[in-house]
Amino acid sequence: MIDYLSQHLWQTWAVIAVICLILELTAGDFFIMCFSIGAAFACGAAAVGLGFYAQLVFFAVFTLISLFLVRPVALRYFHRHDEGRVSNADALLGRHGKVVETIQAGGFGRVQIDGDIWKAETKGDTDIPEGSNVVVVDRASTIITVEIEQ
Repeated sequence: MIDYLSQHLWQTWAVIAVICLILELTAGDFFIMCFSIGAAFACGAAAVGLGFYAQLVFFAVFTLISLFLVRPVALRYFHRHDEGRVSNADALLGRHGKVVETIQAGGFGRVQIDGDIWKAETKGDTDIPEGSNVVVVDRASTIITVEIEQ
């Protein structure tokens, strides 16, 4: 098995390149893609008959080049409108929901937003009854602060 791999090392580099591309699909930050580019160049070096250490040099050099040249261009091109994008719980601010468990003043209740139930507290000093429409005005950890929708 070792003899086969050492004689056909280009196949190993090709598999590494494909695996890195598959892993890049899960990450999406164009970091793992740079390793795939390096592995593709190492695959080419192996295919023309260069030694293992030369292949490693090709892998390292082209990975570094793509980290400093390809990745910034890809990030700028594909993520050009992401600066103001909020994610996770911060995306709840300003969203509208419906109270599914009465929110007591000074206490907690539950609010449904897009099918998810969130622990909520009221901004004011009055209770918010079940069935009321509310808007999210703040967030602390996983507890949202709501007020009655105007």
